[in-house]
Amino acid sequence: MRYRTMPLPSPSPEAAEKQACRMTAENRRQQIIDVAIRLFSQKGFRGTTTKEIALAAGVNEAIIFRHFATKRDLYSAIIDQKACATEMVAKQAEVAKAIEQRNDRKLFETLAMHILESHDNDDTFMRLMFYSALEGHELSDMFFRNQVAERYREIATYIKERIHEGAFRKVDPNIAVRAFFGMVIHHAQTKRFFNQSLGDQKSTFSNRIAAERFTDLFLAGIANPDQPGNKRK
Repeated sequence: MRYRTMPLPSPSPEAAEKQACRMTAENRRQQIIDVAIRLFSQKGFRGTTTKEIALAAGVNEAIIFRHFATKRDLYSAIIDQKACATEMVAKQAEVAKAIEQRNDRKLFETLAMHILESHDNDDTFMRLMFYSALEGHELSDMFFRNQVAERYREIATYIKERIHEGAFRKVDPNIAVRAFFGMVIHHAQTKRFFNQSLGDQKSTFSNRIAAERFTDLFLAGIANPDQPGNKRK
């Protein structure tokens, strides 16, 4: 005699909540953020519901709203996680040190390396930014105001100070900042999404070489050629 295997019933909301409690609140919150980042980066914000996030996380939808009262709270948590990542904090310390030392080459090479390595190691955040911009999502504005604009202002202020100190020639600091980040980010995105590197098809360039060459090009355009610190050794 054959027996049919009956599907197991779905857990009730109470059972799901009880199972979810086995994970600490902080770990559960982190899990929800990780799942949300993955789904948003794959399907966009319009194509992802909190119900889908709950299903992928193995929790009841109500638990998501227990940790994040609104979707905006979840979006803010995603940005905070990326901004407070260990490697991000370390890079910010390097940037701050280069600014303090007035080491132009170290500053821009560090910025370029961070952008290139970040895109290589994790493209989920970049995908989030594309989706948010194309969908007119509020995360795009939140990210730009909290991360991009702040970094642009920091580097533009540095360039302005270096102009007054005679290290850089007179340029528009804001345009200079956009020029530098623009060429580096364009290379990172082209390499990541179209599998294209610098040079011909037989040539490959490491992130370190790319960062050095972009810095060479940028400093050649704005630096005072008589400033010793801006000359390649």
